[in-house]
Amino acid sequence: MVEQLAPIIAIDGPSGSGKGTISRLVANELKWNFLDSGALYRLVALAAKWHSIPLDDEQGLGTLAGHLDVEFSSTDDGASVKIFLEGEEVSDAIRREEVGNNASRVATVPLVRDALLARQRAFRQAPGLVADGRDMGTVVFPDAQLKIFLTASVEERAQRRYKQLNEKGVSANLNALFEELEQRDKRDRERAVAPLVAAPDAIVVDSSGVTIDEVMMRVMGLWRDACR
Repeated sequence: MVEQLAPIIAIDGPSGSGKGTISRLVANELKWNFLDSGALYRLVALAAKWHSIPLDDEQGLGTLAGHLDVEFSSTDDGASVKIFLEGEEVSDAIRREEVGNNASRVATVPLVRDALLARQRAFRQAPGLVADGRDMGTVVFPDAQLKIFLTASVEERAQRRYKQLNEKGVSANLNALFEELEQRDKRDRERAVAPLVAAPDAIVVDSSGVTIDEVMMRVMGLWRDACR
């Protein structure tokens, strides 16, 4: 008998499109596993800083990614995940702007992407997986039952990030955030390996001017349609 693989909903899109929030909400709704693939690249970027590995040292970054000492632990209420790097909690540290920008650079390195591929695919466990990233539906899980490409205008994504940082008491410059997002988008789209692009069979969902609840309902509706 052929083993039935756990079903997957792949949600890809650019930074700030809301894919992380939506992916986690969908996973909670379905009681499925959740993969934040971007966190893995952020962890490589942070580990590179800790170990003084230059971001242009492709061999060093690839070796680091292949031996990444990481642990994901759900909180008691199951609402969020604590992330540990080499035994130290870095849940907040990996969300800093510097780490995010460096992660975008790290993600262009083929050796890093190869090293993290098996780790990402290991998240595919029963009863199912919601995978959030930039190449979930094109490279990591090309057989996903539902592929969503979640997008939003650069202006709106910059505004969202600006609001998030202000709510955390972090000073931010809106124009700088806009420029950083444009640069990150360009790197993600133009990288030689696994560029940011919607899979041919993905459904594009634009979250510009739309509430989280509305996007959530849209994705859940698409999943119900996929199951028919």
